[in-house]
Amino acid sequence: MYVNLPKNVTIIEVGPRDGLQNEQSFVDTDVKKEFIRLLAASGIKEMEITSFVSPKWVPQMRDAAEIVHTAPDGVRSIVLAPNRRGVDRVRETSVKSVAVFVGVSNTFNKKNINKPTKESMEELKPVISELKKKNYFVRACISTAFYCPYEGKIAESDTVSLCREFAEAGVDELSVADTIGMAVPTESFSLFSKVKKELPELMVAAHFHDTRKTALANIFAALQAGIDRFDTSAGGLGGCPFAPGATGNVATEDVVYMLQRMGIDTGIDLDKLTEAIDLIAPAVSRPINTGYYQLAGTSS
Repeated sequence: MYVNLPKNVTIIEVGPRDGLQNEQSFVDTDVKKEFIRLLAASGIKEMEITSFVSPKWVPQMRDAAEIVHTAPDGVRSIVLAPNRRGVDRVRETSVKSVAVFVGVSNTFNKKNINKPTKESMEELKPVISELKKKNYFVRACISTAFYCPYEGKIAESDTVSLCREFAEAGVDELSVADTIGMAVPTESFSLFSKVKKELPELMVAAHFHDTRKTALANIFAALQAGIDRFDTSAGGLGGCPFAPGATGNVATEDVVYMLQRMGIDTGIDLDKLTEAIDLIAPAVSRPINTGYYQLAGTSS
């Protein structure tokens, strides 16, 4: 008998941000806005909608200021900000949910934001404190929680330690990521069991990439470890510009289908979700061939 399976799961849709950030050809701003609207219409209640990063490094996000002005009602719209400059830009908008990020791996962190992990945390802590004083919802995205493309296997103790450090800094949620999609279910269950035991009161989301087609199995293992929040990307879009070999995030539609068949409610309408994927499919560089979408007979 399976244990710890929840009755409800929250899906945090990351397609508009993490899904599109690595696209080489700029996706039209109006298409992004409609994509976000359709995702919200499908029943998604939490979503990363864009990122306030340097257009020099992530040109796909250069329209962030325009995107946030059309954030859908009734949705927790989260904006990624890598540093104080990005956070200051977010504070000029009406968005009240911010995601910050740090890699467990020093090498990944240096490649990504040009600072080692410890230095990044020291800079982020006062920023997190300021955001909480202004009643922002703060999400901490922990990259390379299992493996790093440069350093290999990451020690569980290092990931748990960084999770604890973020919790002590006052964040509302942790998003713990298998950035390059190397984790397997035993590793998923082990790490998330430790994180939940260490931080039982904190919201924890699991973020899996499907590089080696283990993401659904890892989600099942995380469910049994007590996780009931998952980052997913409609159409399986995504990849990380600073993680060689990383492919798309696990597909929202495949996760929702699996959970619904297991009797776990997500509040998401798969038919309406498919409409959002239909819209974005012609605008991205690779065909969308996720399992549910293909079998729905609507793939491009």
